[in-house]
Amino acid sequence: MNQAIIENKKAIVSEIAQKMKESDSTVVVEYRGLNVAEVTQLRRELRAEGVEFKVYKNSLTQRAAEEIGANELVKDLVGPNAIAFGTDAVAPARVLAKFAKDHENLVLKSGIVEGKVVGVDTIKELASLPNREGMLSMLLSCLQSPVRGFACAVKAVADSKEGNEEAAA
Repeated sequence: MNQAIIENKKAIVSEIAQKMKESDSTVVVEYRGLNVAEVTQLRRELRAEGVEFKVYKNSLTQRAAEEIGANELVKDLVGPNAIAFGTDAVAPARVLAKFAKDHENLVLKSGIVEGKVVGVDTIKELASLPNREGMLSMLLSCLQSPVRGFACAVKAVADSKEGNEEAAA
């Protein structure tokens, strides 16, 4: 084999491994049976969520997975696969699961979420979660609720003291 080809393959393995390490979420899917228009639509939906969607040779992806210690991922790297890399831990799973509901040819396989290899069940659970902004909104409302209750209690105490002082006068 030509030395330039070997170096090129090493660079691709390194690129895949780097993306797997840097992404909060990596999801492997099989796309056998999707036509060009469907893949284009999927890529558009993923891009809108800031998710990168790439197709690599399985052998190179397997080497990259082994390089980062994600050996459990190797068993799912057979057939025509694509990988979604996201900086949001939920976005790739959510977009891919939603798309898979309407397109049975897209099959969720496994992935890596925050450094841990996960199966299809975990990916589907992640897909049911809201996006980052939605989760932050939910957290904010949970934090505001006790403060609001405390403010109402303080106001009620202040109002009752005012009422008592007026009654005494």
